[in-house]
Amino acid sequence: MLLPRPTLTHVCQLNVDLDPILEMGAGRAGKRRIIPIIGGQVTGERLSGHLLNLGADWQTIFHNGLAELDTRYAMETNDGAIIEITNYGYRHGPTEILDAVARGDDVDPSSYYMRTHARLETGDARYDWVNRMLFVGVGARMKQSVLVDLYAME
Repeated sequence: MLLPRPTLTHVCQLNVDLDPILEMGAGRAGKRRIIPIIGGQVTGERLSGHLLNLGADWQTIFHNGLAELDTRYAMETNDGAIIEITNYGYRHGPTEILDAVARGDDVDPSSYYMRTHARLETGDARYDWVNRMLFVGVGARMKQSVLVDLYAME
């Protein structure tokens, strides 16, 4: 039996504004750090609005340079719905590329891997569809922000 092949539909782009990194030092699994999420914009045909000034990315950087991304934050749509975003993923690539990303240099996002899977949740009936959908993201790190194109897996 051939099962249906999932398709990806672009939902929005998240332009996530960040405060400076809070370095925690070495933890059980690797270097730990917290990156506060202080706002940003959400643009797209299915979701548009702004990111709220709350949340953070709780990262672990492993000895091989792999960054484990673990974020939780929220958006408010242009029509007033509050939607929670829980986003988990990985960033890795060649050392010289990741060093350039860490410095805040302008780096081609295709030169490294930054992928996520996300869950969205809301109590607003107009956006109930996000409660029943899986999302994947493709990202890029800038000096004080992150871009994520979020896709619904249908």
